[in-house]
Amino acid sequence: MAGDKANSDVGILKEIAELLNEGTELNRILAEVLRRLLHITGLEAGWIFLIDAQGDYHLAAKVELPPALSMDDFAPMCEGGCWCVDRYNDGRLNKATNIFECKRLEDAINNNTGETNGLTHHATVPLRAGDEKFGIMNVGSPHKTHFKKDELALLEAIAFQIGTAIKRIRLAQQEQELALAAERNRLARDLHDSVNQLLFSLSLTASAGTEMADTPELKDTFSYIQDLAQEAQGEMRALIWQLRPRGLENGIICALSGYAEMLVLPLETKVIGVSSLPGKVEEALWRIGQEALANCKKHSQAELVHLTLETSSGLAEMTIQDNGAGFNFNPEKELPSLGLKSMQMRAYSLGGKLQILSKPGEGTLIIVRIPI
Repeated sequence: MAGDKANSDVGILKEIAELLNEGTELNRILAEVLRRLLHITGLEAGWIFLIDAQGDYHLAAKVELPPALSMDDFAPMCEGGCWCVDRYNDGRLNKATNIFECKRLEDAINNNTGETNGLTHHATVPLRAGDEKFGIMNVGSPHKTHFKKDELALLEAIAFQIGTAIKRIRLAQQEQELALAAERNRLARDLHDSVNQLLFSLSLTASAGTEMADTPELKDTFSYIQDLAQEAQGEMRALIWQLRPRGLENGIICALSGYAEMLVLPLETKVIGVSSLPGKVEEALWRIGQEALANCKKHSQAELVHLTLETSSGLAEMTIQDNGAGFNFNPEKELPSLGLKSMQMRAYSLGGKLQILSKPGEGTLIIVRIPI
């Protein structure tokens, strides 16, 4: 009997390992692994929280949660604290364990907010690879109030597999980001060495044509061509900046100051705290600041822009404020432009937030906060 049990566990681990090696889209893989795990172990419900370095969690996967936990688009699972997350964050959760009287389920029962379908307890398992921790996996079944040692051992082995897969997927994503940055740099060089030089030659040729033309109509034509070429050069310089910001190696403030100078946009800057930032955070702030400054130039008619970067207590905060035209902004409604949406998504992708304050005639204030 013991041999049959061991063979069964090995089969489960093999099946989970094969599934984890099939893809690179993290949330989809986690959901499928969780679904397969519940099926082959006979458990009925489960969920996975991914938890960042600041202790903030998000629901990355869930299967067959009872109505009390899945109501309002899983709101009970996306807000508030619970014992398993608290134990994970304070370092007490280092192995698979039984969690008695799950707080989320207990709150649902006490507040009569929905059916738990008999689910009151769950096992919780940390997801990790070596010393790196990624979150927790919780599994349970109706009326199951205790997990045996061999059940917890199996869940812990599977959790190690999941943690290793998470690390592999994140390393692959980092490699893709590095490859994308290298490709942007190559494209920027090509644009500068080819298209930008052709536009410069066109501008010089049109200038010479203006001098040589013997009729006002011909002079006007060459002058118009020269203006178009110079405008195209300006757009090309901005595109090259977007692809490869010169000065970013000297810090985000230097890069944004150079970009504002290229836009002929008066900019005052202020730095509070340590200005050295992780590469991903610096890249996100550069892109957000770039879009904000471009909007100031195109839409606000601002005479002066103030930019402040402050880092403290594990948080980078950048504010960009102009004295321009402003616009009607309602935070309850969808962002009105693709540029603003991209700024918001860049901040959200790193666990940050973007705040916009603006009224007609009162300028615009943009605040972005990203955890370091």
